[in-house]
Amino acid sequence: MDLIKPEIGLIFWTALTFAILLFVLRKFAWKPILGAVGDREDSIKKALAEAENARKEMQNLQADNERILKEARAEREAMLKDARDMKNKIVSDAKELAQVEADKMIQQAQATIESEKKAAVTDIKNQVANLSLEIAEKVIKEQLSNKDKQLQLVESMLGDIKLN
Repeated sequence: MDLIKPEIGLIFWTALTFAILLFVLRKFAWKPILGAVGDREDSIKKALAEAENARKEMQNLQADNERILKEARAEREAMLKDARDMKNKIVSDAKELAQVEADKMIQQAQATIESEKKAAVTDIKNQVANLSLEIAEKVIKEQLSNKDKQLQLVESMLGDIKLN
């Protein structure tokens, strides 16, 4: 069995080639690669910081939106309450005005009825008085047309005078 013997020349040339490659990479590629990696790391950190700032800004905006919504709701409720109060006031004012007008109309109607009633009573009294005069006139004519009846009337009047 043959053991594989490492050849020293091959190891030397492999190590020398590796060292030259390492030197060339270090001289020309290592700094740009590390610079690119550093730039990438910085851009990632910057992007993470911007994302965190954006998240905080979004939270602030949401809090502002909630506050504005609450204020808007409160203002809407206040406006609705004012509108309801104004409506109730207008309705109550209208009812009061209608009641005052109705009372005024009732008083005017009562005054008109009373004046018409007085006028009717006066008219009836005048008619009754005229009718009474006509009846009395007819009765007196009837009684004065007959001489016997005239004497009886005079005697009854004289009798009434003595009694009083």
